[in-house]
Amino acid sequence: MATGIVGEFLDLKAETDADLLAMQCGDFYEFFAEDAETVADELDLKVSKKSSHGSSYPMAGVPLSELTPYLKSLVERGYRVAVADQYETDDGGHAREVTRVVTPGTLLETSDDDARYLATVVRDDDDGGGGALGFDGPYGVAFADVTTGRFLVTDIADGSDLRAELYRFDPAEILPGPALRNDDDFLATVRDDLSGSVSVFDAEAFAPGRAAHAVRERFGSETADSVGLDSELATRAAGAALSYVDETGAGVLASMTRLTAYENTDHVDVDATTQRNLELTETMRGDTEGSLFETIDHTVTAAGGRLLREWLTRPRRDRDALDRRLDSVEALAGATLARDRLREVLGDAYDLERLAARATSGSAGAHELLSVRDTLALLPALADAIDGTPLADSPVATALRDVDRERARDRYDELAEALAEDPPKTKTQGGLLQKGYDDELDELISRHEEVTEWLDGLADREKRRHGLSHVTVDRNKTDGYYIQVGKSVADGVPEHYREIKTLKNSKRFVTDELEEREREVMRLEEARGELEYELFEALRERVAADAELLQDAGRALAEIDALASLATHAAGNDWTRPELTDERRLSVDAGRHPVVERTTDFVPNDLELDAERGFLIVTGPNMSGKSTYMRQAALIQLLAQAGSFVPARAATVGLADGIYTRVGALDELAQGRSTFMVEMQELSNILHSATEDSLVILDEVGRGTATYDGISIAWAATEYLHNEVRARTLFATHYHELTTLADHLPRVANVHVAVDERDDEVTFLRTVREGPTNRSYGVHVADLAGVPEPVVGRADEVLDRLREEKAIEAKGSGGGGDGGTTQAVFDLSSGSFESGRDDPDGTVSDSGTGRPARNGDRNAEESRAAADGAPSARSEAALDPTAREVIEAVNDVDLAETTPVDLLARVREWQEQLE
Repeated sequence: MATGIVGEFLDLKAETDADLLAMQCGDFYEFFAEDAETVADELDLKVSKKSSHGSSYPMAGVPLSELTPYLKSLVERGYRVAVADQYETDDGGHAREVTRVVTPGTLLETSDDDARYLATVVRDDDDGGGGALGFDGPYGVAFADVTTGRFLVTDIADGSDLRAELYRFDPAEILPGPALRNDDDFLATVRDDLSGSVSVFDAEAFAPGRAAHAVRERFGSETADSVGLDSELATRAAGAALSYVDETGAGVLASMTRLTAYENTDHVDVDATTQRNLELTETMRGDTEGSLFETIDHTVTAAGGRLLREWLTRPRRDRDALDRRLDSVEALAGATLARDRLREVLGDAYDLERLAARATSGSAGAHELLSVRDTLALLPALADAIDGTPLADSPVATALRDVDRERARDRYDELAEALAEDPPKTKTQGGLLQKGYDDELDELISRHEEVTEWLDGLADREKRRHGLSHVTVDRNKTDGYYIQVGKSVADGVPEHYREIKTLKNSKRFVTDELEEREREVMRLEEARGELEYELFEALRERVAADAELLQDAGRALAEIDALASLATHAAGNDWTRPELTDERRLSVDAGRHPVVERTTDFVPNDLELDAERGFLIVTGPNMSGKSTYMRQAALIQLLAQAGSFVPARAATVGLADGIYTRVGALDELAQGRSTFMVEMQELSNILHSATEDSLVILDEVGRGTATYDGISIAWAATEYLHNEVRARTLFATHYHELTTLADHLPRVANVHVAVDERDDEVTFLRTVREGPTNRSYGVHVADLAGVPEPVVGRADEVLDRLREEKAIEAKGSGGGGDGGTTQAVFDLSSGSFESGRDDPDGTVSDSGTGRPARNGDRNAEESRAAADGAPSARSEAALDPTAREVIEAVNDVDLAETTPVDLLARVREWQEQLE
């Protein structure tokens, strides 16, 4: 068993649940044993060995002054790192104790501009499973960003909403409550959707009484009621988050000056799947470049970028708030000179929200306070850039009205008076503050300057007084102040010189007077350092007391920056202001995809969805632009409800309560879920979640299973969305059978992506026209994709035979390797080829009846049967009793009374019967 310093390290490590421990040993923070090997691998540090009572342990360390960047790197990799600091004991020895635990959710010194949230999630301990994610709600959720002091709490009704909210905030660390920490469904959702780590915290922190006490202690007894926090679950989540931040020793609890209880009802439901499918903040490949945010982000401040991202991922339903944003964007887009001036001023702003958090945590140095000073100085310049311009009468001007400008000016004046222009990075060596700030400090500085002036002139005086040459006066940590004389004249120094060191070419001496002056300098420097640090801490505390002021100013600057970014993009890309309406409508004139239009010669298209025409079936070839057309509809809806202009000649947008997409599925076999299962789960979520005020985008449904199964599911889903949900819907499909629904369902209409065929050449026009398409052009797409010519050529031959309802030669190898062909017709009802004899007309006779087996007749018969819900006469004659039983069961299903989930379960049951 290790003893000594390694034993102390291991004992301290056992006291904490952190992944790693950094223990101060003199001027270094050391890692031992497995921690040393982990840190060395992660940070490319050199590993040495530390012996302890016959055993050898790996050891790696970093200098005291360099711990912060190493901590940041480790925590951003997901590690929880405990820090043990060294202190002197009463007997003159040293001891160490863990003073803080830095975790992914409590890291102050983040390396990027994105928000960094700690999330706590609470569910009632008695709740069971069965929700959309495998568990039911409701939930209490708190999101705390310790880098800005932002603290948000809410109730969430069910699992799908929780998943969307977690994905939207993307917390760096998640603390599940007692009922969730062992819930496999919840943990799997976090693991699959999020990049953050999961930490287990004291279950008692989530207890109602203790959590409510923590909220009252931080925000006051009346605050919870005043902000509408009346939910026990939300209070438990908030209290646990506060306790965690406090107990990890992050020191930023004081930055959380404002409790914000927000309602999900004001926001559009954009679930995690939709956020990925629409590539709001990153592409399907995980890249930022090519996302909607990256495309329209022209912000010049970190806080402005965070706010713009929030607007895109949490679009709103409050029409008044959206109209204010649109008024601001319109004013900024039209006032080019004023907008440019605003952005020029904002370009010099620092992140006040994060600076406030640094001040309240006690980690802000003089350079951070200088950044506060310089940013507060911009407020008058911003006001000047607005006054006397068209912006003065717009909501842009109101952004600064919530900032206490007089108080900000007072804080600026004090910082300008106090801080030196080029202060040292350390806080205890002096030089932080200017002359004239404090009389006592000024006196110490004056006396220090007198002594240093005497020391600076000592060498010249000694040369003149004693006739010496090569004399210098200097100072180091080992020798203190000394007089250095060249060896050639060292024998001529006066008697009162005392030699302290001999070097190769010189000797060093001290005198009683020099030692006295040195003691005086050290005493003055110590007194100055202590007083200056005391004054600086008091100044920082006054800045910290104004944290709410700094946060208000920071949010105002962020809002102006985000609005100016939207205006800049709108003005530069011919975007238009959408007309918002409470009608269930989405009308777009010459709409474009906001990302695709930046990289290609885009073909605009119109769209009309309203109460009478609420469901569009979109057909057309692959690669023709169906997916782009539907995605641009969803993005125009989302941009309008983010308060942005939209890429269109004109647009009327009815406010939606949710935007839901089902656009392909990445195969998730590694997680035990097939492509088709994922597709059905996404469809199920839409059918359960969407309302008549929602916008639904379906890009293929049922393609991951057998043809008739897929058509049946797509057909039933269409009827359910049309009849029961009544959401505005765009549904792209290759099942042309679905286009007949426009003849039977009043709100369904067909549109297609046009194709130009001339001289066997196919051109995708990317223009959307009314009506269904008549073919899919799959063989042409295969050719474009580079499929080998023999395959493409053979596919053309097979397609021509199928269209002409003639026999197909199934080419292959005969027995013994001899080549041969078989005449066959592909039977759609069975999904297989049927062999038969050639008739003179080139058709193939059915091998069982001798009748011609004509694909066209069969297809028509099967399509009619599918539309009527009954089998064809021919197929009925061949049915076995089990198949008849299944068909009778299908005919007995009342689609209006059957939920989609129940229907899918019945389909699976029928499949098993038929197998």
